Parts: sequence; C-alpha cells; structure tokens
Amino acid sequence: MKLLETIKNDYQTFPKNQTYSVYADNVYFKDPVNEFTGVKRYQEMIQFMSTWFKNVDLELHNIYQSDNIIHTEWTLHWITPLPWKPPISIPGRSELTFNDQNLIISHIDYWNCSRWDVLKQHFVLNPS
Repeated sequence: MKLLETIKNDYQTFPKNQTYSVYADNVYFKDPVNEFTGVKRYQEMIQFMSTWFKNVDLELHNIYQSDNIIHTEWTLHWITPLPWKPPISIPGRSELTFNDQNLIISHIDYWNCSRWDVLKQHFVLNPS
C-alpha cells in the first residue's frame, strides 16, 4: 500500500521532509506528553523537535497494517542541548488510523517507558 510506504519513508527521514499531505486536516494526535487535533499543530510539534533537539533519529523496527491501522515499532533518539549533551532514547510504538481516502485521522504514540524514565535520562552524565 502506498500509505504504508510513505510512512516508512517518513520515518527514515524524520524529522525532515515529512509528508504532511497524508494526514487529515483534523488529525488527532496523542503521546505521553501531547494531545491535540490538527495537522498544523502536528507540523509545529515536529518543527519544535527538529529545532530544539540535536541529531534526532527515528529508528524503525517494524511496520505493518491491520485493517485501517498502520502499526509501527520504533526507537526515537536525540541529544538534548544541555551543557552535558545527554543522549535520549525512547522506545515505543504508534497506531496510525486512516480513513477511506487514505488520510491518517488518528496518530497515537505509546512509549515503552515512563515519562519519568525519559526525564531521568537528562541527568545521567555522559562519560565522554
């Protein structure tokens, strides 16, 4: 399916050159720290990540489709621009639900760790 390939390609270039045209204007997004509606807000969130964090990389481990849902399993990496430059790693998965027009109407991310686990990564000194 073309949508699945588009999502796979977007993960490989994340956060650059994302294909926002595959999202419905009123797409619902939720992850452990954000919840909103609208593709414009989604674009702003991605732009924030690419501006604030360094070396953002979305490592795709698995992608498959069941009915009208695309499932992805991934690990998101970045370096936070604090003086000690902590490397952050968030393993997780996404469920992207699409409609009859092949537009994503819901994008829900689940982390395989707690928000506290992510916060703690910021306070581990890098031994380099």
